[in-house]
Amino acid sequence: MSETGSVDGMITVEQVTEALGSVNDPELHEDLVSLGMIRNVTVDGGAVGVTVVLTTPGCPLKAQIESEVKDAIESLSPGDLTVDVNMTAEVIKNPRRQAGDQSGSVTLQDLLPQVKNVVAVASGKGGVGKSTVATNLAIALAQQGASTGLLDADIYGPSIPTMMGLHDEPDVTGTSEEDQIIIPLERYGVKMISIGFLLDETQAVIWRGPMVMKMLVQFMSGVGWGDLDYLVIDLPPGTGDVQLTITQSVPLAGGVIVTTPQLVALADVRRAVTMFRKVGVPILGVIENMSHFLCPHCDGRTDVFSHGGGRDEAKQEGVEFLGEIPLDPSVVLGGDQGVPVVVGDPESPLAQGFRSIAGNMAASLSVSNAAQAKMPEESGEDLSLPVVG
Repeated sequence: MSETGSVDGMITVEQVTEALGSVNDPELHEDLVSLGMIRNVTVDGGAVGVTVVLTTPGCPLKAQIESEVKDAIESLSPGDLTVDVNMTAEVIKNPRRQAGDQSGSVTLQDLLPQVKNVVAVASGKGGVGKSTVATNLAIALAQQGASTGLLDADIYGPSIPTMMGLHDEPDVTGTSEEDQIIIPLERYGVKMISIGFLLDETQAVIWRGPMVMKMLVQFMSGVGWGDLDYLVIDLPPGTGDVQLTITQSVPLAGGVIVTTPQLVALADVRRAVTMFRKVGVPILGVIENMSHFLCPHCDGRTDVFSHGGGRDEAKQEGVEFLGEIPLDPSVVLGGDQGVPVVVGDPESPLAQGFRSIAGNMAASLSVSNAAQAKMPEESGEDLSLPVVG
């Protein structure tokens, strides 16, 4: 049996493809064939093979899609077919990269030409565990098979070196200041850069705003990131100069907001949401950190900072709720020891929670990218970033 058809009443490649046209991506709400997610359909007697290309390696609905693909093929000849479904993934590149920025600011095309998606992890206030979340999310994405980078944008209080357990100084290529490229350090499958790698641990950064902005641009344009599916940027807390510089220098694929359940943190979620919307950055969702405490001895649950506020706030703002992370000493200990929980205890509920949230975030990004890809031809909408100042 060839790859183009069949004889003697057996099913054909065309029939298999037509059957798969009835299977929709649960998040993109279009059929897999139209989306270009079906590849390499083969038929050899009663053996059918097909490759399904997901939009992210950590797709949370992978099992559901695989099951529906098998069911659709087997319905052509019940009981008589052997179906082999190969599940793989290709991360969608954010459409803003190629849209250009008519406002005159530097574009992602200039700064990060080999990065498909830049995701900013933000918080309206400090102390909510944003850097811990950003670190574990970046590693979880890498564990799921995505090429991932982590940029520590907190110049005054860098924490990524400690959390990743790495304090080496990165190598620099080039013979002059103009052509120097910083080689990012790598651990746990994640490329990373931080001002903490360039300074002594006891050295304070006493810089005015322009120096900080210059360093951030250097971290984007002067670092050899290579080909990345995701670059996660760990923003400092608040909605100040650093956030504005990054959102106006790089067409962000999306922003993620980290909060804790108490009211004072939720009020700052609204400010972060307002910031992203004002600069035209899609909001991928809200993560509730320190959601509750589970007693390790009796499994009793205590809502230390109340509970459910992040979910309620996400609903009120009309954005996705990506998940919740409980308050657990092992998360803090892992960060202090430079072994994040997704590495140190990968089978724990905590690690599974981070991986689930990473999958949800990547799925939300895929939906956002697909929607943005349709904007120019369907609505003529300009994807450039507005100038705010």
